[in-house]
Formats: sequence, C-alpha cells, structure tokens
Amino acid sequence: MIDVAIIGGGFSGTLLAVNLVRHEGPSALLFERNHKAGLGLAYSTSSNSHLLNVRAANMSALPDDPGHFERWAQAECGAERTSFVPRATYGRYLNSLLEEARAQAPHQLTVHAAEVIGIRPEGEHFQLLFANGERQQARRVVLATGNLPARAPAGLDPAALGDAYCNDPWEGELMPPAGPDSPVLLIGTGLTAIDAALLLREAGHGGEIVALSRRGLIPRVHGAPEPVPPLPEAPAADTLSILRHLRAQAKKIGWRAAVDQLRPHTQDLWRRMPLAEKQRFLRHARVWWDVHRHRMAPEVAGQVKHMVAAGDLRVIAGRILSAERTETGARLEIQRKDASTQTLKVGRIVNCTGPGDVARSAQPLIRSLLDGGLARPDELGMGLETDHLGRVIAPDGAPNSSLFAVGPLTRGSFWETTAVPDIRRQVWSLARMLSNAHWVGGEGL
Repeated sequence: MIDVAIIGGGFSGTLLAVNLVRHEGPSALLFERNHKAGLGLAYSTSSNSHLLNVRAANMSALPDDPGHFERWAQAECGAERTSFVPRATYGRYLNSLLEEARAQAPHQLTVHAAEVIGIRPEGEHFQLLFANGERQQARRVVLATGNLPARAPAGLDPAALGDAYCNDPWEGELMPPAGPDSPVLLIGTGLTAIDAALLLREAGHGGEIVALSRRGLIPRVHGAPEPVPPLPEAPAADTLSILRHLRAQAKKIGWRAAVDQLRPHTQDLWRRMPLAEKQRFLRHARVWWDVHRHRMAPEVAGQVKHMVAAGDLRVIAGRILSAERTETGARLEIQRKDASTQTLKVGRIVNCTGPGDVARSAQPLIRSLLDGGLARPDELGMGLETDHLGRVIAPDGAPNSSLFAVGPLTRGSFWETTAVPDIRRQVWSLARMLSNAHWVGGEGL
C-alpha cells in the first residue's frame, strides 16, 4: 500500500516529493510516464536556445531558501544571479534535488516509470490502474500531471492532415518537414511558438516560419533588473479595475514593475472574481496579460528579432478558415485581422496554442477522474476544481481529503499556477499539510 502516490514527475510532482522528504513526511511513490523524473516536459529539452524566462536569482525551487538555485548555478556553470540559464540546466538542478532526497531517505521516496491511466476509490483508499495492466493501492493521491495536450484549433482536421499536422511540438523534439526549405506554420505566437521556431532553426530548417494568432502579439522582453515596491492595496477583483490599475502603475513605475507588483495578489483576485468576470478577463484581457507577464529572455528576444529582420520568421494576426492535405504538406485559407483572406502553402502545421482544457480532455486519467465521479472541471473547464488547500472537488461539491491536485491542473481555480514561484509555494504548503508540519507553523491554531 502506497501512502502518497504522486502522479507526474515534472516540476510540481518532483518538488512535492522533495518537500515530503524535507518535512520528514509520509512515504511517497513518484510516477513519471514519459520523461526522466525531475525534468518533465518543460526541462527535458536538449536545446541550449531554450532559456528560462526568469532570472536565476528568482528560480530557487525551495521557498525557504530563495538563493538555493543561484548558488547551485554559480557552482555548476558559473551563472550570474541576473542570467537566464538554459532550461536543460534547470532540469539538472531539479533532478539533483530529487536524487539528494532519494539518497537521504531511500525507504521514504521511490520513483517508478509507469503511466497511470485510471483511479478508482476502494473504501478508504484508491486503486491506481496502469497502462501495462498492473494495479496498485494508495491511501492518498496527488495529481501533478502538468499541462494537458493542446486541442486542434477550429478549421483543422488532424486526421485529414495526417503527418502534415503536429499537435505537440515536443513530441520527440520537433523535426523539420520532409522538405528542408518548406514553410512551417506555427499556430500561436506565445512562448511555445518562440521555442518551436528556435528549435526548427537548430534542426536545420531553412524555410520560412510563419506564426499565426488572432492578435499577432508576441511576448514582451525582460528588462534590466529593477526593484519592485510592494503594492499597498490590490485593485478590485474585476477586469476593468485591474486594467486601470496596471495602466496607472505603469506610468509611475513602468509596465514590468506594475505587472510584477501585482503578482502576489493575482491568485486572490482570481478566486474572488465571479464567473462572469473571469470569462470577461479571458475574452478581453488574457492575451494582453500573457504577453506582458510571460516574457522572453533578452537573448531569446535578440534571436527572434534577427529572424524577423532576415525574413525567416513572419508573424500574422488572423485565424484559420480551412486546411487541406496536399502532396507536399498542407494548404490553408487564412482570414487576417483586417478581414482580408490569403492562401498559405506549408510543409507542416505545428500547434503551439498552449495547454488543453480538462473539460474536453480525452486523456485516460482525466476521463477516469471525471467519469468515475472523483472530480469535476472548474467552472471554466480549464482544470480540475480544487479548494484552497488543493483538495479535488467531487461532482457533489465536497472536497476529497485524500485526493489533491497541484500545478497547471489547478489553473482554473488559481489562475497563476504555471510558473516556478507559484508552484513552489503551492507544493511546499501541500507537503507540509501531508506531513502534519503545518501545525508546527501555527496555521491550524
């Protein structure tokens, strides 16, 4: 019988396992299906062009030791505290934390390569169902599966497009189309699209790369490090008040500091928003928040600028009307933002639109949770609904005291749960609760 089963060995699951050992908590078994535990999708890249989007000084995995990664990176590769190190380097850092925890407590923490495809309640515990047909029992389960696969955008039929369409740019690391000079269409213009463009270039692709999104906005760039004064009072929990606040603060302290100043308050603002207000934010403000909040490292921005200037990368604002398979790839009809239409002929289409929604997910584990009555989507369908402690909410509205979710799966409940600073605090708090260490800190008194 497993005491705590952690499903997912990316940042969220790895750090939870590490903190359980640090808090001398219950024994845990960490399951990871695809990547080496401690890496996950984000840090399993082998490309040195893929840099962290946060400076080394702010990337400690341990909230009680803010300088931990900074010291590690300095000793490992001489990185300065203001540098943006490769994501592969950060992956080695996470893996080193995991290996240290395993060495410290070999009987408390075990890592197992397996895919959990279902969870069933059995009395006071759960039965885990694996892809290979095996089963195992666990008293408590933590879902740390990361981002769900993207859904195909409207106007695309993946089955009809065949290998001209790639729904996951990280499936075996993105490779160029058969024709090395054929154009490639990236659907999306965010950080995933930037990563894909850099990876294509590294792989030797010589054709044009076209990035398409509704507004054609790309992430902004980090500036020089600057002090961020604490925010005396957060704005009201509605879209208009938040936008007005950011505009006013941007005039006083700059837009980067204005966004960073609001960061400690975003989860509370999101949870206080009524459903209609959250929907309004997603419709009208989300894209603007994303491009200012999730920024490129200056080195990456320099590469993107060079590719645009050389004609290697073109950004289009518009949407796909239709797409069909051709002998050399695909032909698409695009409606641009100005309502004009154009035809694009490409060797491959790559979906870079970001994570899919829980409500429409076909992933076996998610379907098992939803169809089996263990969980329900949050009110926006983005993730699993959880309470403030991370306990998964059942369809009847009751939290399950033995089933938890962390990381991107909780984005509908908390919004900001995709970056290291947010997740490290979330898993730290959960590890303390599972270890009964939270009572020492007085939270329950």
